[in-house]
Amino acid sequence: MNQADLRRIAVEAMRQRGLLPAFAPQALREAEAARSARPAGGGDIRDLRPLPWFSIDNDDTRDLDQLSVAEAAAGGAVRLRVAIADVDAMVRPGGAVDGHAGVNTTSVYTAAGVFPMLPEVLSTDLTSLHEGEERLAVVVDMQVQADGTVGSSEIYRAVVLNRAKLTYDHVSAWLDGTAPPPPQARALPQLEQQVRLHDAVATQLRQWRQSRGALNVKTLSARPVFEAGRLVDLQPDEKNRAKDLIADLMIATNSVTARFLADKGFPSLRRFLQSPRRWDRIEALAASHGVRLPAQPDPLALDAFLRQRREADPDGFADLSLAIVKMLGSGEYAAAGAATPSLAHFGLAVNDYAHSTAPNRRYPDLVTQRLVKAALAGDAPPYSADALTAIRGTARCRRTTPARSNARCSRPPGPSCCTAAPATASTPSSRVRRPRAPSCASPGPCSKGAWCAASRGWTWEMRPGSGWWPWTRSRASLISSGPRTLLRLFVAR
Repeated sequence: MNQADLRRIAVEAMRQRGLLPAFAPQALREAEAARSARPAGGGDIRDLRPLPWFSIDNDDTRDLDQLSVAEAAAGGAVRLRVAIADVDAMVRPGGAVDGHAGVNTTSVYTAAGVFPMLPEVLSTDLTSLHEGEERLAVVVDMQVQADGTVGSSEIYRAVVLNRAKLTYDHVSAWLDGTAPPPPQARALPQLEQQVRLHDAVATQLRQWRQSRGALNVKTLSARPVFEAGRLVDLQPDEKNRAKDLIADLMIATNSVTARFLADKGFPSLRRFLQSPRRWDRIEALAASHGVRLPAQPDPLALDAFLRQRREADPDGFADLSLAIVKMLGSGEYAAAGAATPSLAHFGLAVNDYAHSTAPNRRYPDLVTQRLVKAALAGDAPPYSADALTAIRGTARCRRTTPARSNARCSRPPGPSCCTAAPATASTPSSRVRRPRAPSCASPGPCSKGAWCAASRGWTWEMRPGSGWWPWTRSRASLISSGPRTLLRLFVAR
């Protein structure tokens, strides 16, 4: 199987699910016009170009969303600044580019390549924080205490300059003492001290979350390897020290952003993971390893079990982690008003969490950025709570390849193969409880392999051997099998 075959599979799968594999001509013209347009400035924009900003990402990443810089403070504290690309300055709300992004809600990653949420003239050029390029950014400025808690913080707009584009693998090996400093260190003497200070503050942030029950799991992913256009192998994409470093910084940034919007009285899109409803299954899994968990969900007890199993069986820990992750369920978005109580993320052990650090490739982050900029400017919120609820996901019917097992219907799928699941009451935060999946015995033209829409943004997929699984537009995932081929479209944190 070659890249062209995989791309055809990806395009077909995206279209079946209502995603857009290509940009409309109007969107491309709009994006190209941004080359000659002056980015929207105005307001209080600080000049932070002299600071030693740098990025850490994958070797082949071209859509750079964030930079960071750190400064040691008194008492073991660290002033950490994270600069997020000001994508809103180039993407007009309600325009053709924004419309495409609002439909796909994310960049779609496949073995055949990336289907970007924004045209590449923007995401990999004008709104990417490339090394050596001046860019507008939204800066989250926070004081991280020695115990890993975040004290004071502020958010503001600034002009920044990426001084060094570093990669996960090299930085991780450098920190572990198995690789030399990157070439950029010669031109930027502060770089080594910056990276090591980042590593220290990330460790503090992580340890504080772990003390509250952040789960220490190991999940596996793979990268396709092509030779002469043909898929020849899948190489493991391992987690490493640098990836953990960036993840910890982004978690802190997302938490500060959510609290900022709440303090300003603005609605927001929160990301949360509810307390697991399948806790009894997690209890049973732990019991099979001789560990008794509490009767009620307890992240600290679950993390202690995970740590024990990592030490006892490191080779089997990834499989155990995958089983736990499935039982925990998926993260969700919720449209939260200013008075909405905190929404906890069970896996990350944080409250008030909003995706904000990847506006080039995730639409909720772009929406959050617009809310933040409006709050900074003293303007009214650009989105109402109802508008955020609509962005969070609408009920739509999708079809997938007919399943061979768990198929109880014989009628072939048709254009209206959609049956609504029972609606559930919403809370003031517009959070929706997961409805029961529809059965094939339900009235209506639902058939084997059909996607059946539920109320308020949920759809359900029949997975062979697994029953019904939930799916949302903003967390789209697809597995399409071929001869030894695995195609995964997107999995969000």
